[in-house]
Amino acid sequence: MGLLSYLRAHLLRTQTPARNDLPPLRFTNTLSGEQEEFKPLGGPVKMYNCGPTVYDRQHIGNLRPYVFADTLRRTLNTWGHPVEQVINITDVGHLTGDNVGDADIGEDKLEAAAARKGQSAQTIAEEVTGWWFDDLDALGIERKRITFPKATEYIGEIIALVKTLEQKGYAYRTPDGVYYDTAKFSGYGKLGKVNIAGQLAGARVEENPHKKNAHDFALWKLSKEHESRQQEWESPWGVGYPGWHIECTAMIFKLLGKQIDIHTGGVDHIPVHHNNEIAQAEVLTQKQYVRYWMHNEFITIEGKKISKSIGNTIYLYQITDRGYSPRALRYLYLTAHYRSPMNFTWAAIEAADQALLRLNRMYLELPPSGMPADEKFAKGFYAALADDLDTPLAIARLWEAVRDPSMPPTVKRACLAIADEALGLGLALPRKQVKLEVIPLSQLPEEVTELIDEREQARLSKDFGIADDLRAKIERLGYTVKDSPEGPKVSKK
Repeated sequence: MGLLSYLRAHLLRTQTPARNDLPPLRFTNTLSGEQEEFKPLGGPVKMYNCGPTVYDRQHIGNLRPYVFADTLRRTLNTWGHPVEQVINITDVGHLTGDNVGDADIGEDKLEAAAARKGQSAQTIAEEVTGWWFDDLDALGIERKRITFPKATEYIGEIIALVKTLEQKGYAYRTPDGVYYDTAKFSGYGKLGKVNIAGQLAGARVEENPHKKNAHDFALWKLSKEHESRQQEWESPWGVGYPGWHIECTAMIFKLLGKQIDIHTGGVDHIPVHHNNEIAQAEVLTQKQYVRYWMHNEFITIEGKKISKSIGNTIYLYQITDRGYSPRALRYLYLTAHYRSPMNFTWAAIEAADQALLRLNRMYLELPPSGMPADEKFAKGFYAALADDLDTPLAIARLWEAVRDPSMPPTVKRACLAIADEALGLGLALPRKQVKLEVIPLSQLPEEVTELIDEREQARLSKDFGIADDLRAKIERLGYTVKDSPEGPKVSKK
């Protein structure tokens, strides 16, 4: 087809689908285990996304849920749904024993980090939150559209909910706190159809002789005698701090209401954390807590589970240190379905970066003209998103369009604009090439040199947690350190 023939046919066709021409959105609801048509409660869509526990920097596995949630929000907006989005910040109450069945034992993660680093829990929480916000910005997540409540700001609301649960007979006191009686909630474990007996049989559980049932969970933990805690509050049951699960319910009730449209999180939250949320909330309101539960799968690194103990943890700054765009990580996430496990390799991020660079150059170099996008592409692209957020298929259809030799450049650019708005690829942003001046180690302040030497020793010993702490100290002194085959490269921050 010649160019004039293409343009004539293109203009005769219906232009980019209007919202009332878009296919219905269908999402996989973890509650039913099936794909369901999305029908909001009415008004803005109320969406809650489980956020980070801010005791340490978030690695690339931790960041995947927020790109998923942002893509979901963009899709809802494209379908004409305004969204009230909340992502919580857990700055107290998340204990180190958070495996199945033992979520109420161990140290508070913030308190443990404070003791290890010799800093206040508040300082660590603020610093780690700042790093996380920087990562969200770099990944193209629009923070101005999101509310970020901190658990420590809702202690009054948490205490009120625990009191009500106790009054209703669903909570009981023990020497170490107040617990939820799961035996009294007939639907416990319904999310993901969790086999409670089987789950506990294979779990590592530290016995608490005061709990009525092994899977009962803490609503309020009492500070131990002679325990020195930085974060604790007076309550009707004594000085202590909230359990992790009640925090989310309190923040949702306060900010979004007693019933919400969508709740997201990682698949690891299904068996315990999210079932606990349901048990609390539905007893309090006597109605369905969440209409649509959506969960993303895990990431592995070179085929292995992400773990500091084996030294394979990767952070966003390590990707950008190698010269890759942070949006390349977003692109890589979107090439896998959110419900599919994905494997990160350096070859994969290299390929994602090159693919994104090609799309970026095309967008910036192709002439804008106000032409609508190709109708066939637009329908296929939106159909992919409508089918449970099938971003891999949406990206494949974008590449089909931009590689079509018969499609005029102006129409290709319109196709790229549609994809950019929906997927947040940052195609309109010129690629930043930041060249930092490397400072010879001999010219650095003695304090910085000592920290760099300590960090290298920690890295060689595979003490990656200590290495990360030392890197943070170097950054606080105004310097950045990048690892290279020749050794650390240091620049002014």
